[in-house]
Amino acid sequence: MKASIAFFALFASLASVGAYADQATTPASETYEYGMPLDVAKVISITPASNIADCQVGTAHMVYVDHQGQQHDVNFREMGDCSQM
Repeated sequence: MKASIAFFALFASLASVGAYADQATTPASETYEYGMPLDVAKVISITPASNIADCQVGTAHMVYVDHQGQQHDVNFREMGDCSQM
Protein backbone atom coordinates (compact mmCIF):
# COMPACT_ATOMS: atom_id res chain seq x y z
CA MET A 1 0.00 0.00 0.00
CA LYS A 2 2.80 2.42 0.93
CA ALA A 3 4.65 1.55 -2.28
CA SER A 4 1.65 2.42 -4.43
CA ILE A 5 1.22 5.76 -2.64
CA ALA A 6 4.90 6.54 -3.10
CA PHE A 7 4.71 5.59 -6.79
CA PHE A 8 1.64 7.80 -7.27
CA ALA A 9 3.36 10.74 -5.53
CA LEU A 10 6.46 10.31 -7.70
CA PHE A 11 4.37 10.10 -10.88
CA ALA A 12 2.35 13.20 -9.93
CA SER A 13 5.48 15.22 -9.21
CA LEU A 14 7.11 14.23 -12.51
CA ALA A 15 3.94 15.06 -14.42
CA SER A 16 3.77 18.52 -12.86
CA VAL A 17 7.43 19.21 -13.72
CA GLY A 18 6.76 18.21 -17.33
CA ALA A 19 3.74 20.52 -17.52
CA TYR A 20 5.79 23.37 -16.09
CA ALA A 21 8.55 22.80 -18.67
CA ASP A 22 6.02 22.87 -21.52
CA GLN A 23 4.54 26.10 -20.20
CA ALA A 24 7.97 27.73 -19.94
CA THR A 25 8.86 27.03 -23.59
CA THR A 26 5.54 28.33 -25.01
CA PRO A 27 5.98 31.97 -25.93
CA ALA A 28 3.27 34.42 -24.94
CA SER A 29 1.47 36.33 -27.67
CA GLU A 30 2.75 39.82 -28.32
CA THR A 31 0.53 42.68 -29.47
CA TYR A 32 1.93 44.46 -32.51
CA GLU A 33 2.26 48.22 -32.25
CA TYR A 34 2.96 50.56 -35.16
CA GLY A 35 6.68 50.69 -35.95
CA MET A 36 7.55 47.55 -33.97
CA PRO A 37 10.30 45.65 -35.85
CA LEU A 38 9.45 42.08 -36.84
CA ASP A 39 12.10 39.58 -37.96
CA VAL A 40 9.96 37.24 -40.07
CA ALA A 41 11.73 34.43 -41.90
CA LYS A 42 8.70 32.17 -42.38
CA VAL A 43 4.99 32.63 -41.63
CA ILE A 44 3.49 29.51 -40.03
CA SER A 45 -0.15 30.65 -39.86
CA ILE A 46 -2.39 33.69 -39.97
CA THR A 47 -5.82 33.65 -38.36
CA PRO A 48 -7.92 36.57 -39.61
CA ALA A 49 -10.17 38.62 -37.36
CA SER A 50 -13.57 37.05 -36.82
CA ASN A 51 -15.37 40.15 -38.08
CA ILE A 52 -13.40 40.35 -41.35
CA ALA A 53 -16.53 40.97 -43.48
CA ASP A 54 -18.09 43.54 -41.12
CA CYS A 55 -16.17 46.59 -42.31
CA GLN A 56 -14.81 47.02 -38.78
CA VAL A 57 -11.41 46.66 -37.13
CA GLY A 58 -10.72 43.30 -35.46
CA THR A 59 -7.80 41.40 -33.94
CA ALA A 60 -5.94 38.88 -36.11
CA HIS A 61 -3.22 36.43 -35.02
CA MET A 62 0.02 35.42 -36.76
CA VAL A 63 2.55 32.71 -35.86
CA TYR A 64 5.97 33.07 -37.48
CA VAL A 65 9.60 31.93 -37.20
CA ASP A 66 12.42 34.47 -37.12
CA HIS A 67 15.84 34.14 -38.80
CA GLN A 68 17.29 32.51 -35.67
CA GLY A 69 14.65 29.76 -35.70
CA GLN A 70 12.57 30.97 -32.75
CA GLN A 71 8.78 30.87 -33.02
CA HIS A 72 6.72 33.99 -32.20
CA ASP A 73 3.01 34.71 -31.79
CA VAL A 74 1.76 38.20 -32.53
CA ASN A 75 -1.72 39.75 -32.44
CA PHE A 76 -2.45 42.68 -34.72
CA ARG A 77 -5.39 44.87 -35.66
CA GLU A 78 -6.94 44.35 -39.07
CA MET A 79 -9.61 46.22 -41.05
CA GLY A 80 -12.55 44.19 -42.32
CA ASP A 81 -13.22 43.73 -46.04
CA CYS A 82 -15.87 46.33 -46.91
CA SER A 83 -15.90 45.51 -50.64
CA GLN A 84 -18.20 42.50 -50.14
CA MET A 85 -21.19 44.65 -49.14
